[in-house]
Amino acid sequence: MLDLLAVPFLACLVLTGIHVYLGLHVLARGVIFVDLALAQIAALGISVAVLAGHPIQSDSAYWYALAFTMGGAAVFALSRLHAAPVPAEAIIGIVYAVSAAVAVLVVDRAPQGSEHIKQLLVGSILTVTPREVATVALLYAALGVIHWLIRRPLLDISLDPAGARARGRAVAVWDFVFYTSFGLVVTSSVRLAGVLLVFSYLIIPAVVGALLARGVLSRLVIGWSLGLIASAFGILAAWTWDLPTGAAIVTTFGVMLAAVAIVLGVVVLRRRVLEHGVRALAGVLITTGAVIALAGGSLLAFPAMDQPWLAAVEHAVPGAALAFLDHEEREEYAESREGVAEGEAELERVTQMRDDVQWGRRVMSPDMQERLRQYIAGRQEMVTGDRLVLRALRQKARERQRYGLGLPLTFCGLGAIGAGLWLGRPRS
Repeated sequence: MLDLLAVPFLACLVLTGIHVYLGLHVLARGVIFVDLALAQIAALGISVAVLAGHPIQSDSAYWYALAFTMGGAAVFALSRLHAAPVPAEAIIGIVYAVSAAVAVLVVDRAPQGSEHIKQLLVGSILTVTPREVATVALLYAALGVIHWLIRRPLLDISLDPAGARARGRAVAVWDFVFYTSFGLVVTSSVRLAGVLLVFSYLIIPAVVGALLARGVLSRLVIGWSLGLIASAFGILAAWTWDLPTGAAIVTTFGVMLAAVAIVLGVVVLRRRVLEHGVRALAGVLITTGAVIALAGGSLLAFPAMDQPWLAAVEHAVPGAALAFLDHEEREEYAESREGVAEGEAELERVTQMRDDVQWGRRVMSPDMQERLRQYIAGRQEMVTGDRLVLRALRQKARERQRYGLGLPLTFCGLGAIGAGLWLGRPRS
């Protein structure tokens, strides 16, 4: 396992090193989606290369992507020359939307267009080669040295653009240098890891660093640490549960960001409670009450509708559903669940046997193969029948939960909202 995952993990570390630093600039400039826009432009260039007959991983596709990205970098740099009342995010959004639309039109004409789009979005970081990682690492190292040498004007323009202009900085020139190097990084990264993963490495560590620290160096250390941890856990989760690696890493980044936000929220709430007493809990009570009332009200009004929160509770605590069934229904529910579990296990066994026959790993006569096919079809019907019984029993439970659970939750939620409004009322 370590041999297989070592190279993708190194690739993630390389992405972390350069993207966290660039993310600090992007966050300070307030152009959050510039990476996504440039990545989409690079994806458009690769799409055009594919339509022209070049493979995605070919050198020709890379130069197509780089040419398109340099054009986008020039557009973003020139857009800051004018003091027009148009925010930079508007220009970035327009470029992204148009690039995405044109890419869709291009891949619609390319063979296997849907697979092409999927690869550009989530990448193929699990299949990167040591040579690809080494090439990108050398490129990023060179760009890192260049950024270190010109760090003062770039940080000055990113952190204090008005002051930089007043001090005579050539803002347009340095912007073009920044966006050009940024585009070069994005072009290389998109081909390696995909649009979503590149965006996550750029923005999420930078956001967490900004939430937890003020200095540039402190933010870099926090961002690099987060990138390392998210990469390790994301790759491990993808390996453990057989998930797409890029999507697993992006999700891990999201979970870690949510965890940091929750901890910071608790810290801020605790400080407000110490300063203002229980009145500081008014907003929490109102929000919590609204969620509870909405959950109870939806069950009360639409018991037949899917209730994800209730399904999650029943999955974690099976007794939550059984409590609303009578004795005979509970026995039927238990038998059907047991039947589904046994049927799925048996289907997995015989399906593996059928696959072994199809791939030549097992020899079986045509007559036995037909019997096996009929047996699988019969088992599938039995499992489907047991699932229908479970669904019918769950529907019965929902009808009873409608008033036994939905009504109390609705009143509790409304009560919490009322308590929050009372706590938050103006004091005379």
